[in-house]
Amino acid sequence: MADPVPAGWLTIVGIGEDGLDGLSAASRAALADAELVMGPPRHLSLLPALTCPTIEWPAPFADGIARLLAHRGRRVIMLVSGDPFWFGGGSSVVKHLDRHEWKAHAAPSTFALAAAELGWALQDSMCLGLHAAPLQRLRPHLAPGRQIIALLRDGAAVADLAAYLTDLGFGPSRLHVMEALGGLRARVRHARADAPPLRDVAHPVAVGIATAGEGQVLPATSGLPDDLFASDGQITKRPIRALTLSALAPRAGETLWDIGAGSGSIGIEWLLSHPANAAIALEADPVRAARARVNAAALGMDRLRVIEARAPERLPDGPAPDAVFIGGGLSPELLEALWARLPAGTRLVANAVTLESEAMLTHWQAAKGGSLLRVELADAAPIGSRHGWKARYPVVQWTVTL
Repeated sequence: MADPVPAGWLTIVGIGEDGLDGLSAASRAALADAELVMGPPRHLSLLPALTCPTIEWPAPFADGIARLLAHRGRRVIMLVSGDPFWFGGGSSVVKHLDRHEWKAHAAPSTFALAAAELGWALQDSMCLGLHAAPLQRLRPHLAPGRQIIALLRDGAAVADLAAYLTDLGFGPSRLHVMEALGGLRARVRHARADAPPLRDVAHPVAVGIATAGEGQVLPATSGLPDDLFASDGQITKRPIRALTLSALAPRAGETLWDIGAGSGSIGIEWLLSHPANAAIALEADPVRAARARVNAAALGMDRLRVIEARAPERLPDGPAPDAVFIGGGLSPELLEALWARLPAGTRLVANAVTLESEAMLTHWQAAKGGSLLRVELADAAPIGSRHGWKARYPVVQWTVTL
């Protein structure tokens, strides 16, 4: 029988740019008692008087977890920046441990230090960790008057950020570039996004963005403008998309399967509804699948997982979804496969345009229940020197809970 793992063998210590001087008494005591300290080279350099062995945390971050766990049972310190559980490495490590194995001592986060420097109310500021994420994650949050604090990968990323904001029409945004906050190397500079880029920006760096400009702002409601999505015409148009998202009724932390995803618009708006949501898009056409990925990345929803596959020949592996949308590829075989695969309580929404697919939904609604909705829309269009109504193809929508 294996020996039990000692309680609290791992101590996660948040450290700031002020090094040992900024550590709590509990953190200092843990360091004095440690048999091994593991952390990034910069963090280890902040503690030059360590007497126990040290290990530099490798890049990428995930590669270091196994090395850390290899020392399970020893008195080990893991060094992280500031708050270990706010865009820190703590949450990535503790999911591999039982709760009794670890304890943590947090230091002020970079977000807290930045808010204190700028005088911004932290609860009213959007805080984003972009050191390992694309700048497009900013896109849903860009609106005049918003305050955003972003952690960036390095100094070069500050120039990339300024160019990104300028390209989107937010060039007048004020950038507060904050380097090595809390330490002797701390420096704060200010510039407009569309001004010549600052030089010699040092890591670690955070940027406060006071957003301004005439760039297009993403609405906070379902039904984004169609021109925000690249498409070949295979897209659920804005009014129908809003009705579809309403029928899907996304809730925090839920997963969607978007079958026949086309441009990916339904999956993207599902993700926009809450940051904890997940979506998997199935699209058989490789060109459309690639386009869906591009749309998702451009709108900051790069967590959309796009699978090039035709349902029901292939359905996603893993846990069942909370909701399913069928926008393309509707067939009796698909519906039968979903009914056989999905658990009770799954919400399903299917849209039909052709007479054949409408008849199919009518048949299945009679057998399985749910509700049918027929949507007929018309747009004002010129008739000579006057205007009249030009009807769109009607859409029949079936909504059902399995």
